[in-house]
Amino acid sequence: MFCIGGCAAKNETTVYSEEHTETAAVKAAEDVSVEGISDNAAAAVVYCADSGEVLYGHNVNDKRAIASITKIMTAVVALEYASSLDKEVKITPEMYAEGSSMYLKEGEIIKLSELVKGMMAVSGNDAANAVALTVGGSDEKFADMMNQKAKQIGMKNTHFVTPSGLDSEKHYSSAYDMALLCAYAMENDSFRDIVSQKHVEVSYVDPESKTQTLTNHNKLLSLCEGCIGIKTGFTKKAGRTLCSCAERDGVRLIVVTLNDGDDWNDHCNLYDKCFSLVQCVKLADKNKIIELPLVGGDSDSVSLVPEREVCAVLKNEEADKVSEKIYAPRFVYASAEKGEFIGRIEYYIGDRMITNVRLKITDES
Repeated sequence: MFCIGGCAAKNETTVYSEEHTETAAVKAAEDVSVEGISDNAAAAVVYCADSGEVLYGHNVNDKRAIASITKIMTAVVALEYASSLDKEVKITPEMYAEGSSMYLKEGEIIKLSELVKGMMAVSGNDAANAVALTVGGSDEKFADMMNQKAKQIGMKNTHFVTPSGLDSEKHYSSAYDMALLCAYAMENDSFRDIVSQKHVEVSYVDPESKTQTLTNHNKLLSLCEGCIGIKTGFTKKAGRTLCSCAERDGVRLIVVTLNDGDDWNDHCNLYDKCFSLVQCVKLADKNKIIELPLVGGDSDSVSLVPEREVCAVLKNEEADKVSEKIYAPRFVYASAEKGEFIGRIEYYIGDRMITNVRLKITDES
């Protein structure tokens, strides 16, 4: 294969493809100050879910009590389990808990996925306990599952002990780690559907006719433009904790504040400021055509196109600094089929690759 675009030739026989890794490769987080931004939180971060960049933050790696935003992880583990086995859960007294509740009653039967609604909308500690006992068999074993998932996501300053977030010296996370978790959770369609609703309907298996309409505690769904989730929390030790997610103009941002007495206003202000710092830039679509010589065919050339539209969320000052490197064979044999992947395009800012896309032979005649 050869490289178009001013780069050195490479001897390659494969094209890039995405591969699953057990542990996420995440960028190291550092505090970032932005002129004109201040907030009341002990720790805060604005994280771009599209690029993995921290746009603003202070004390982003500090280990702190996190209260009920813990339930984001509980919900993730529960929904991933429920995707293959959505168990029917019979409520027992050991599932009851102090604090916020969805008021489960002994003997009731409810599906695992419905319990997640109670956790995320009204922060039901009873729902979190029911999930932990059903999925893990005990709080301790479920906490092991939570910590394994945290490691997979790349959360390095986190340790879970309880499924609900009740205070414990060994139960903590950081603003940055919680942003990573939120970004991961919002890729789950079931999770995103639950946390984006101002009101959720919960259905029971037994009593068969029982339903609950729960009002989401997250006021940002009404207060903040583009808000699509996520979760509130509070204990005396942790103070007010809040994770949220918003989308505007093709950009998705996550805001996390820990111990913030004015979190509703701070989140709204942080979004307004940080959305103005970035933009979604289209780099290529199927109208970008690369012609290569065709050997042994009825025509002289064959057309390659990107397999999908390519966009990247970039800081405003980076938007006009993108360069590309196109890797493709010197020629294509006529035996190659329409839709076959041949080569790739890599997009860079300086020496940093920001994204890549495979090239394929166009499906059009």
